Amino acid sequence: MRNMQKVLVATGLLLACCAAHAQMENAIGTWATSPVGIPLGDFGNADVTFREVVHTSLGSERFISIVLSNEFGVDPLTISATTVGLSKSGGEVDLPKPVLFNGKPSVTIPPGMRVTSDGVELSFPARSNLAVNLFVPAQKMVMLTQHSFANTTNYVALGNQTDAVTLTGAKEMASWRWLRGIDVMTERPAGDIVCLGDSITDGSKSTKDTNNRWPDLFAARLQSNKATANLGVLNEGIGGNRVLNDNSGPSAIARLDRDVFNNKSAKYLVILEGINDIGHSYDTHRSYDVVTADDLIAAYHLMIQRAHEHGLKVYGATLTPYGGASYMSPAGEKVRATLNDWIRTTKELDGVIDFDKATRDPANPTQYLPAYDSGDHLHPNDAGMQAMAASIDIKLFQK
Repeated sequence: MRNMQKVLVATGLLLACCAAHAQMENAIGTWATSPVGIPLGDFGNADVTFREVVHTSLGSERFISIVLSNEFGVDPLTISATTVGLSKSGGEVDLPKPVLFNGKPSVTIPPGMRVTSDGVELSFPARSNLAVNLFVPAQKMVMLTQHSFANTTNYVALGNQTDAVTLTGAKEMASWRWLRGIDVMTERPAGDIVCLGDSITDGSKSTKDTNNRWPDLFAARLQSNKATANLGVLNEGIGGNRVLNDNSGPSAIARLDRDVFNNKSAKYLVILEGINDIGHSYDTHRSYDVVTADDLIAAYHLMIQRAHEHGLKVYGATLTPYGGASYMSPAGEKVRATLNDWIRTTKELDGVIDFDKATRDPANPTQYLPAYDSGDHLHPNDAGMQAMAASIDIKLFQK
């Protein structure tokens, strides 16, 4: 009888594992971020737990999986334990569940690689906050893979506290380290919208811990519409990012494969990039990496072409105003206007999202409407983010 019970238990575990694996084959992204490489020198001398909080676009009907990244690492990365649960206020997590990789709690990720976990049984509604806990033992680590600006309060604490509801001795941190994405199982997957951008897409100057980035607000609109409620939104914005030159992470051109096409459920691509290229090129105080309007248009042509080759529909977003910003200049404004005119009129794009029109001051079109200006004249505030999200024609994503 005991042997029969053992067989039944083992069979049940195997069937559950196989079911999770089968379900995750139909996974769709509910959250993602774009990491960059951060040189650290000598780092990794202590055993630590990272608690990283993310805001999902889609809900989970049963299974989820976690994507971890060592894409910018130069040494193998060992993560000895991972758990996930619904995030609560004050950095607490509700009943953290273990995350396994090929049936094991520990995973070693080679340099330049990412890994996806086994399916974890966890259900939650759309637009939930999840906490992913990573126990990283002391190890050699000279290059960190992280998204530096989470605009969400994350935590780090000594030792393995991945099962703790509340971390002991936790310190706050501002980044997502090694966490790349979260996928969910859904019976009605429709695909993902990938938002490729810079700090405006990343949510700079929106209120911390409120998820007022325009992609989050757009995801809320999609959820309210039955025809688009099964679309995930993946925020692949990096503060300071540029189209043609590496600086804050690889350029948009260089990171297409890593940040767009590697999302297997991607169906749409929204591009909002170029203001940093323009600003630095024509900065009256210190110009560098000079590009022309023709250079940017040629780069857009290449991005559109490559996305179409991967079967994605591509929507161009006009660049928002930057009059009064620290690197604004009349010459740069001419380039911004030229690029925006091209985005509005080209036949290469599958559609246009006119963020410039949605946020500019009608009395002074080179500047934000004052109610939408964060104060630096470059980034929109929460109200500006809301205006951007509200301006998007949802019918573009019903095709």
